[in-house]
Amino acid sequence: MTQAILEIKDLQVKYQTQGRETLGVHQVNLRQAPGQNIGIIGESGSGKTSLGLAIMGLIEAPHQVQGQIFYKGRDLLKLSKSQLRDLRWKEIAMVFQNSLDLLNPVMTVGDQVTERLVEEMGYSREEARKDQERLLDLVALDPQWRKAYPHQLSGGMRQRVLIAMAISCQPDLIIFDEPTSALDVLLQEDMVALIRDLQAQMGFSMLTISHDLSVIRALSEDIVVMYGGDIVEKGKTQEVIQEPAHPYTRGLISSSVQVFPYKDLWGIAGEPGDPMKEACPFAPRCTQAQALCFKERPRLEDLGPCRQVACHRGGIVHLLEAQGLAKAYDLGGKRVQALKDAGFYIRHGETLALVGPSGSGKSTLAHLVAGFVPPDEGQVYFEGRPLRGAQVAQREGGMQLVLQDPFSSISRRLRVEEAVQEPLRVNGIGSPKERRARVQEALRAVQLPQGEAFLNRFCASLSGGQRQRLALARALVMAPKLLIADEITSMLDVSTQANIMRLLKGLQNSQGFAMIYITHNIHLARKISERIVVLKEGRIEEAGSTSQIMENTQSCMAQDLLESGLRLL
Repeated sequence: MTQAILEIKDLQVKYQTQGRETLGVHQVNLRQAPGQNIGIIGESGSGKTSLGLAIMGLIEAPHQVQGQIFYKGRDLLKLSKSQLRDLRWKEIAMVFQNSLDLLNPVMTVGDQVTERLVEEMGYSREEARKDQERLLDLVALDPQWRKAYPHQLSGGMRQRVLIAMAISCQPDLIIFDEPTSALDVLLQEDMVALIRDLQAQMGFSMLTISHDLSVIRALSEDIVVMYGGDIVEKGKTQEVIQEPAHPYTRGLISSSVQVFPYKDLWGIAGEPGDPMKEACPFAPRCTQAQALCFKERPRLEDLGPCRQVACHRGGIVHLLEAQGLAKAYDLGGKRVQALKDAGFYIRHGETLALVGPSGSGKSTLAHLVAGFVPPDEGQVYFEGRPLRGAQVAQREGGMQLVLQDPFSSISRRLRVEEAVQEPLRVNGIGSPKERRARVQEALRAVQLPQGEAFLNRFCASLSGGQRQRLALARALVMAPKLLIADEITSMLDVSTQANIMRLLKGLQNSQGFAMIYITHNIHLARKISERIVVLKEGRIEEAGSTSQIMENTQSCMAQDLLESGLRLL
C-alpha cells in the first residue's frame, strides 16, 4: 500500500470554554493518499474546521488534542512548536474562509503573499518582491493589485490572495476551509475552476472543508460526512450523493438546492444532541432511531468497497421491498395484464414517486404493496417480513393508503370525529379518551379545527380540500411509517393542491414517515421526491434518483411526460 500523505488515528479535540468541556472532534480516523482529493461536509458545528485546525497544529492549551496525525509518516502531535513551524506552509498549508479578518490591514497584499517566502523559505525581501507578480498571476489576479491594501479588494480578490499565500511555498497538501462561502455564485464557479487549475499545475493533494455540496462535488473524489464531531459516512463522492447511506447525509443532500433545484427545501428537523454523551449524536433528529441509538455511539462499519457508515441499523433501512410483482384482471372474459415483474424499494423517511400515464399500473402497484389486493406473483416485504394481506395497514407504525377521490374515500354520513377515529376504534387501539386526544392531534397536524362544532360536522358538509385533509388525518392517526398517497391532489383546484402538498411535505419532515406518491405529473414528482420509478404498460421502465431521472433519463416514457408537461405551460 502506498504511504499515505496524511493519516489520522483516533483523533479527539476537546475545547475548554468558561470551565466547560466541549467535544469538537470524536475518535476520527482518516487516510489520504498522495494526489487524493477528499471533501469534508457537515453542518456548522460538526467538527470540520476543528479537524483542519488540529492538522495544522493550531489548537493549543487549555484545549486538548489527542490521538495521532501522521504526515508522510511523522506524527505531528509529537513535534515541537519549532518543528511544526518548519512543516507549516512549506509542507501543509491552509486557506481560511474569513479573508478580511485574516489579512493584515496595514500591509499591502503583495507583501502578504510573499511573507511566507521570507519567513519560511529564507528569501530576501527583494527576492520575494520579484515573486509577487508570478504568484498573483497564478491566482488570476492582476499584478497591479500587489500595492493595494486588503480593504481595497473585493471578497473574491481577497480569497485569491489567501490562495496565493497558501501556494507560495509549494506545499504538498492544502486544506481549503469553506473556499467559496462568502462569494456570489459566479465567483464561486471561478474559484472552483481556479483551484482545480492550480492543482493540475502544482500537483498538491486537497482536503476541502465545506457545507456546500456543489463545492465538495467539484473538488473531491472521496467524501467524508461529519456530524457532532464524528464521521458518520465515507465513500466515493458521486456514489454518496446519488444514494446516501446515513440519514444525516440524506438530510444534507435533500437540503441542497444544487442536487434538488426544483424541490422545496425543508432542512433537517430537530435539534442536535449532546456530542459529549455516549450515544449516537444524530439520534434525537433521526427518523429511524431505536433504543440502542440513545445508549451507544455507533462505529464506522464497511458497507462495501470504499464505503462506510456509522449507524446501529447499518444505514438507512429499506422499509419496504417489492419483488417480481405481477397482477392480471379478467374483464368480460378478457385477461388484462395490469402489472408485470415489478420490483422496487423505499427507504425509511424518503419519498418515492411512482410516475406514469393512466393505465400504466401505478394504482395497482400501490394496492399490491399495501396488501389490499393479493399479487398473482411476487412478494412484498415490510420491515424485512413478508406481507400477508392488509395486516400492516391495521396496526400502528405500519402503512396507510390515502386515495385519489376525497369525496368517495370517506363516508359522507360520518361525522368528522367518527371518520378520523374509525381506524383506532376498529383495531381496538386506545381508550375513548385517548382516541379523542389522538383525533384532535391529527386534525391539528393537518390544520383543521379541533373544537366540538367541527368534530360533530358531517363529512358531507366539507369542501374537497377539507375532505382531503381529513383523509390525511385519518391516515396519520395510525402513526404510519409509510404513507401511500394515490393522486391525492388531482381532483382539487391548483391553489388547494399546492396547500395540500406543502402541508404533506411539512408533516413528513416533522414526523419522519416514508411516502410513496403516485402521480402522472413528473414535474410534481421532481418537486417532492428523492427517487422516481417510471411505469409504462405495467412494467417498470426506469428507476433512480430524481436528479438522475430528470437530467439524464433513459426512459422514453419519462421523456414524453417531461415534454408533454412543458407543452402545457
